[in-house]
Amino acid sequence: MAVAYEQVRDWVLALPGGAEVMVEEWGHPTLRVGDKMFASGMPGSDTMSVKASKEEQAALLAAAPEVYSAAAYVGRFGWVRVELSRVDPAELRELVVEAWRRTAPKKLVKQYDAQA
Repeated sequence: MAVAYEQVRDWVLALPGGAEVMVEEWGHPTLRVGDKMFASGMPGSDTMSVKASKEEQAALLAAAPEVYSAAAYVGRFGWVRVELSRVDPAELRELVVEAWRRTAPKKLVKQYDAQA
């Protein structure tokens, strides 16, 4: 399973197989697997919201509050807002891939891991 690279605004994310970049009708670039969103941005904005565990959200906010803040999503996941101009691209890529791993079907994740 190849890793695809998708351009979203002026930054590039490594997306494992099965992920799609969609632009929602209100203009948000959205990363999703099927109907499950795992990252979303605002056009022209310098932020992106990424699905995280509550523990991961707390750790990121504590480690780098100038880069990460709590996103306005609710539910069992602690979405985190990322300041794109201040985050290391490799760190963002890792965060997005981890969000994808939580969202994608286990079979797809196993196939991806087997190729890595």
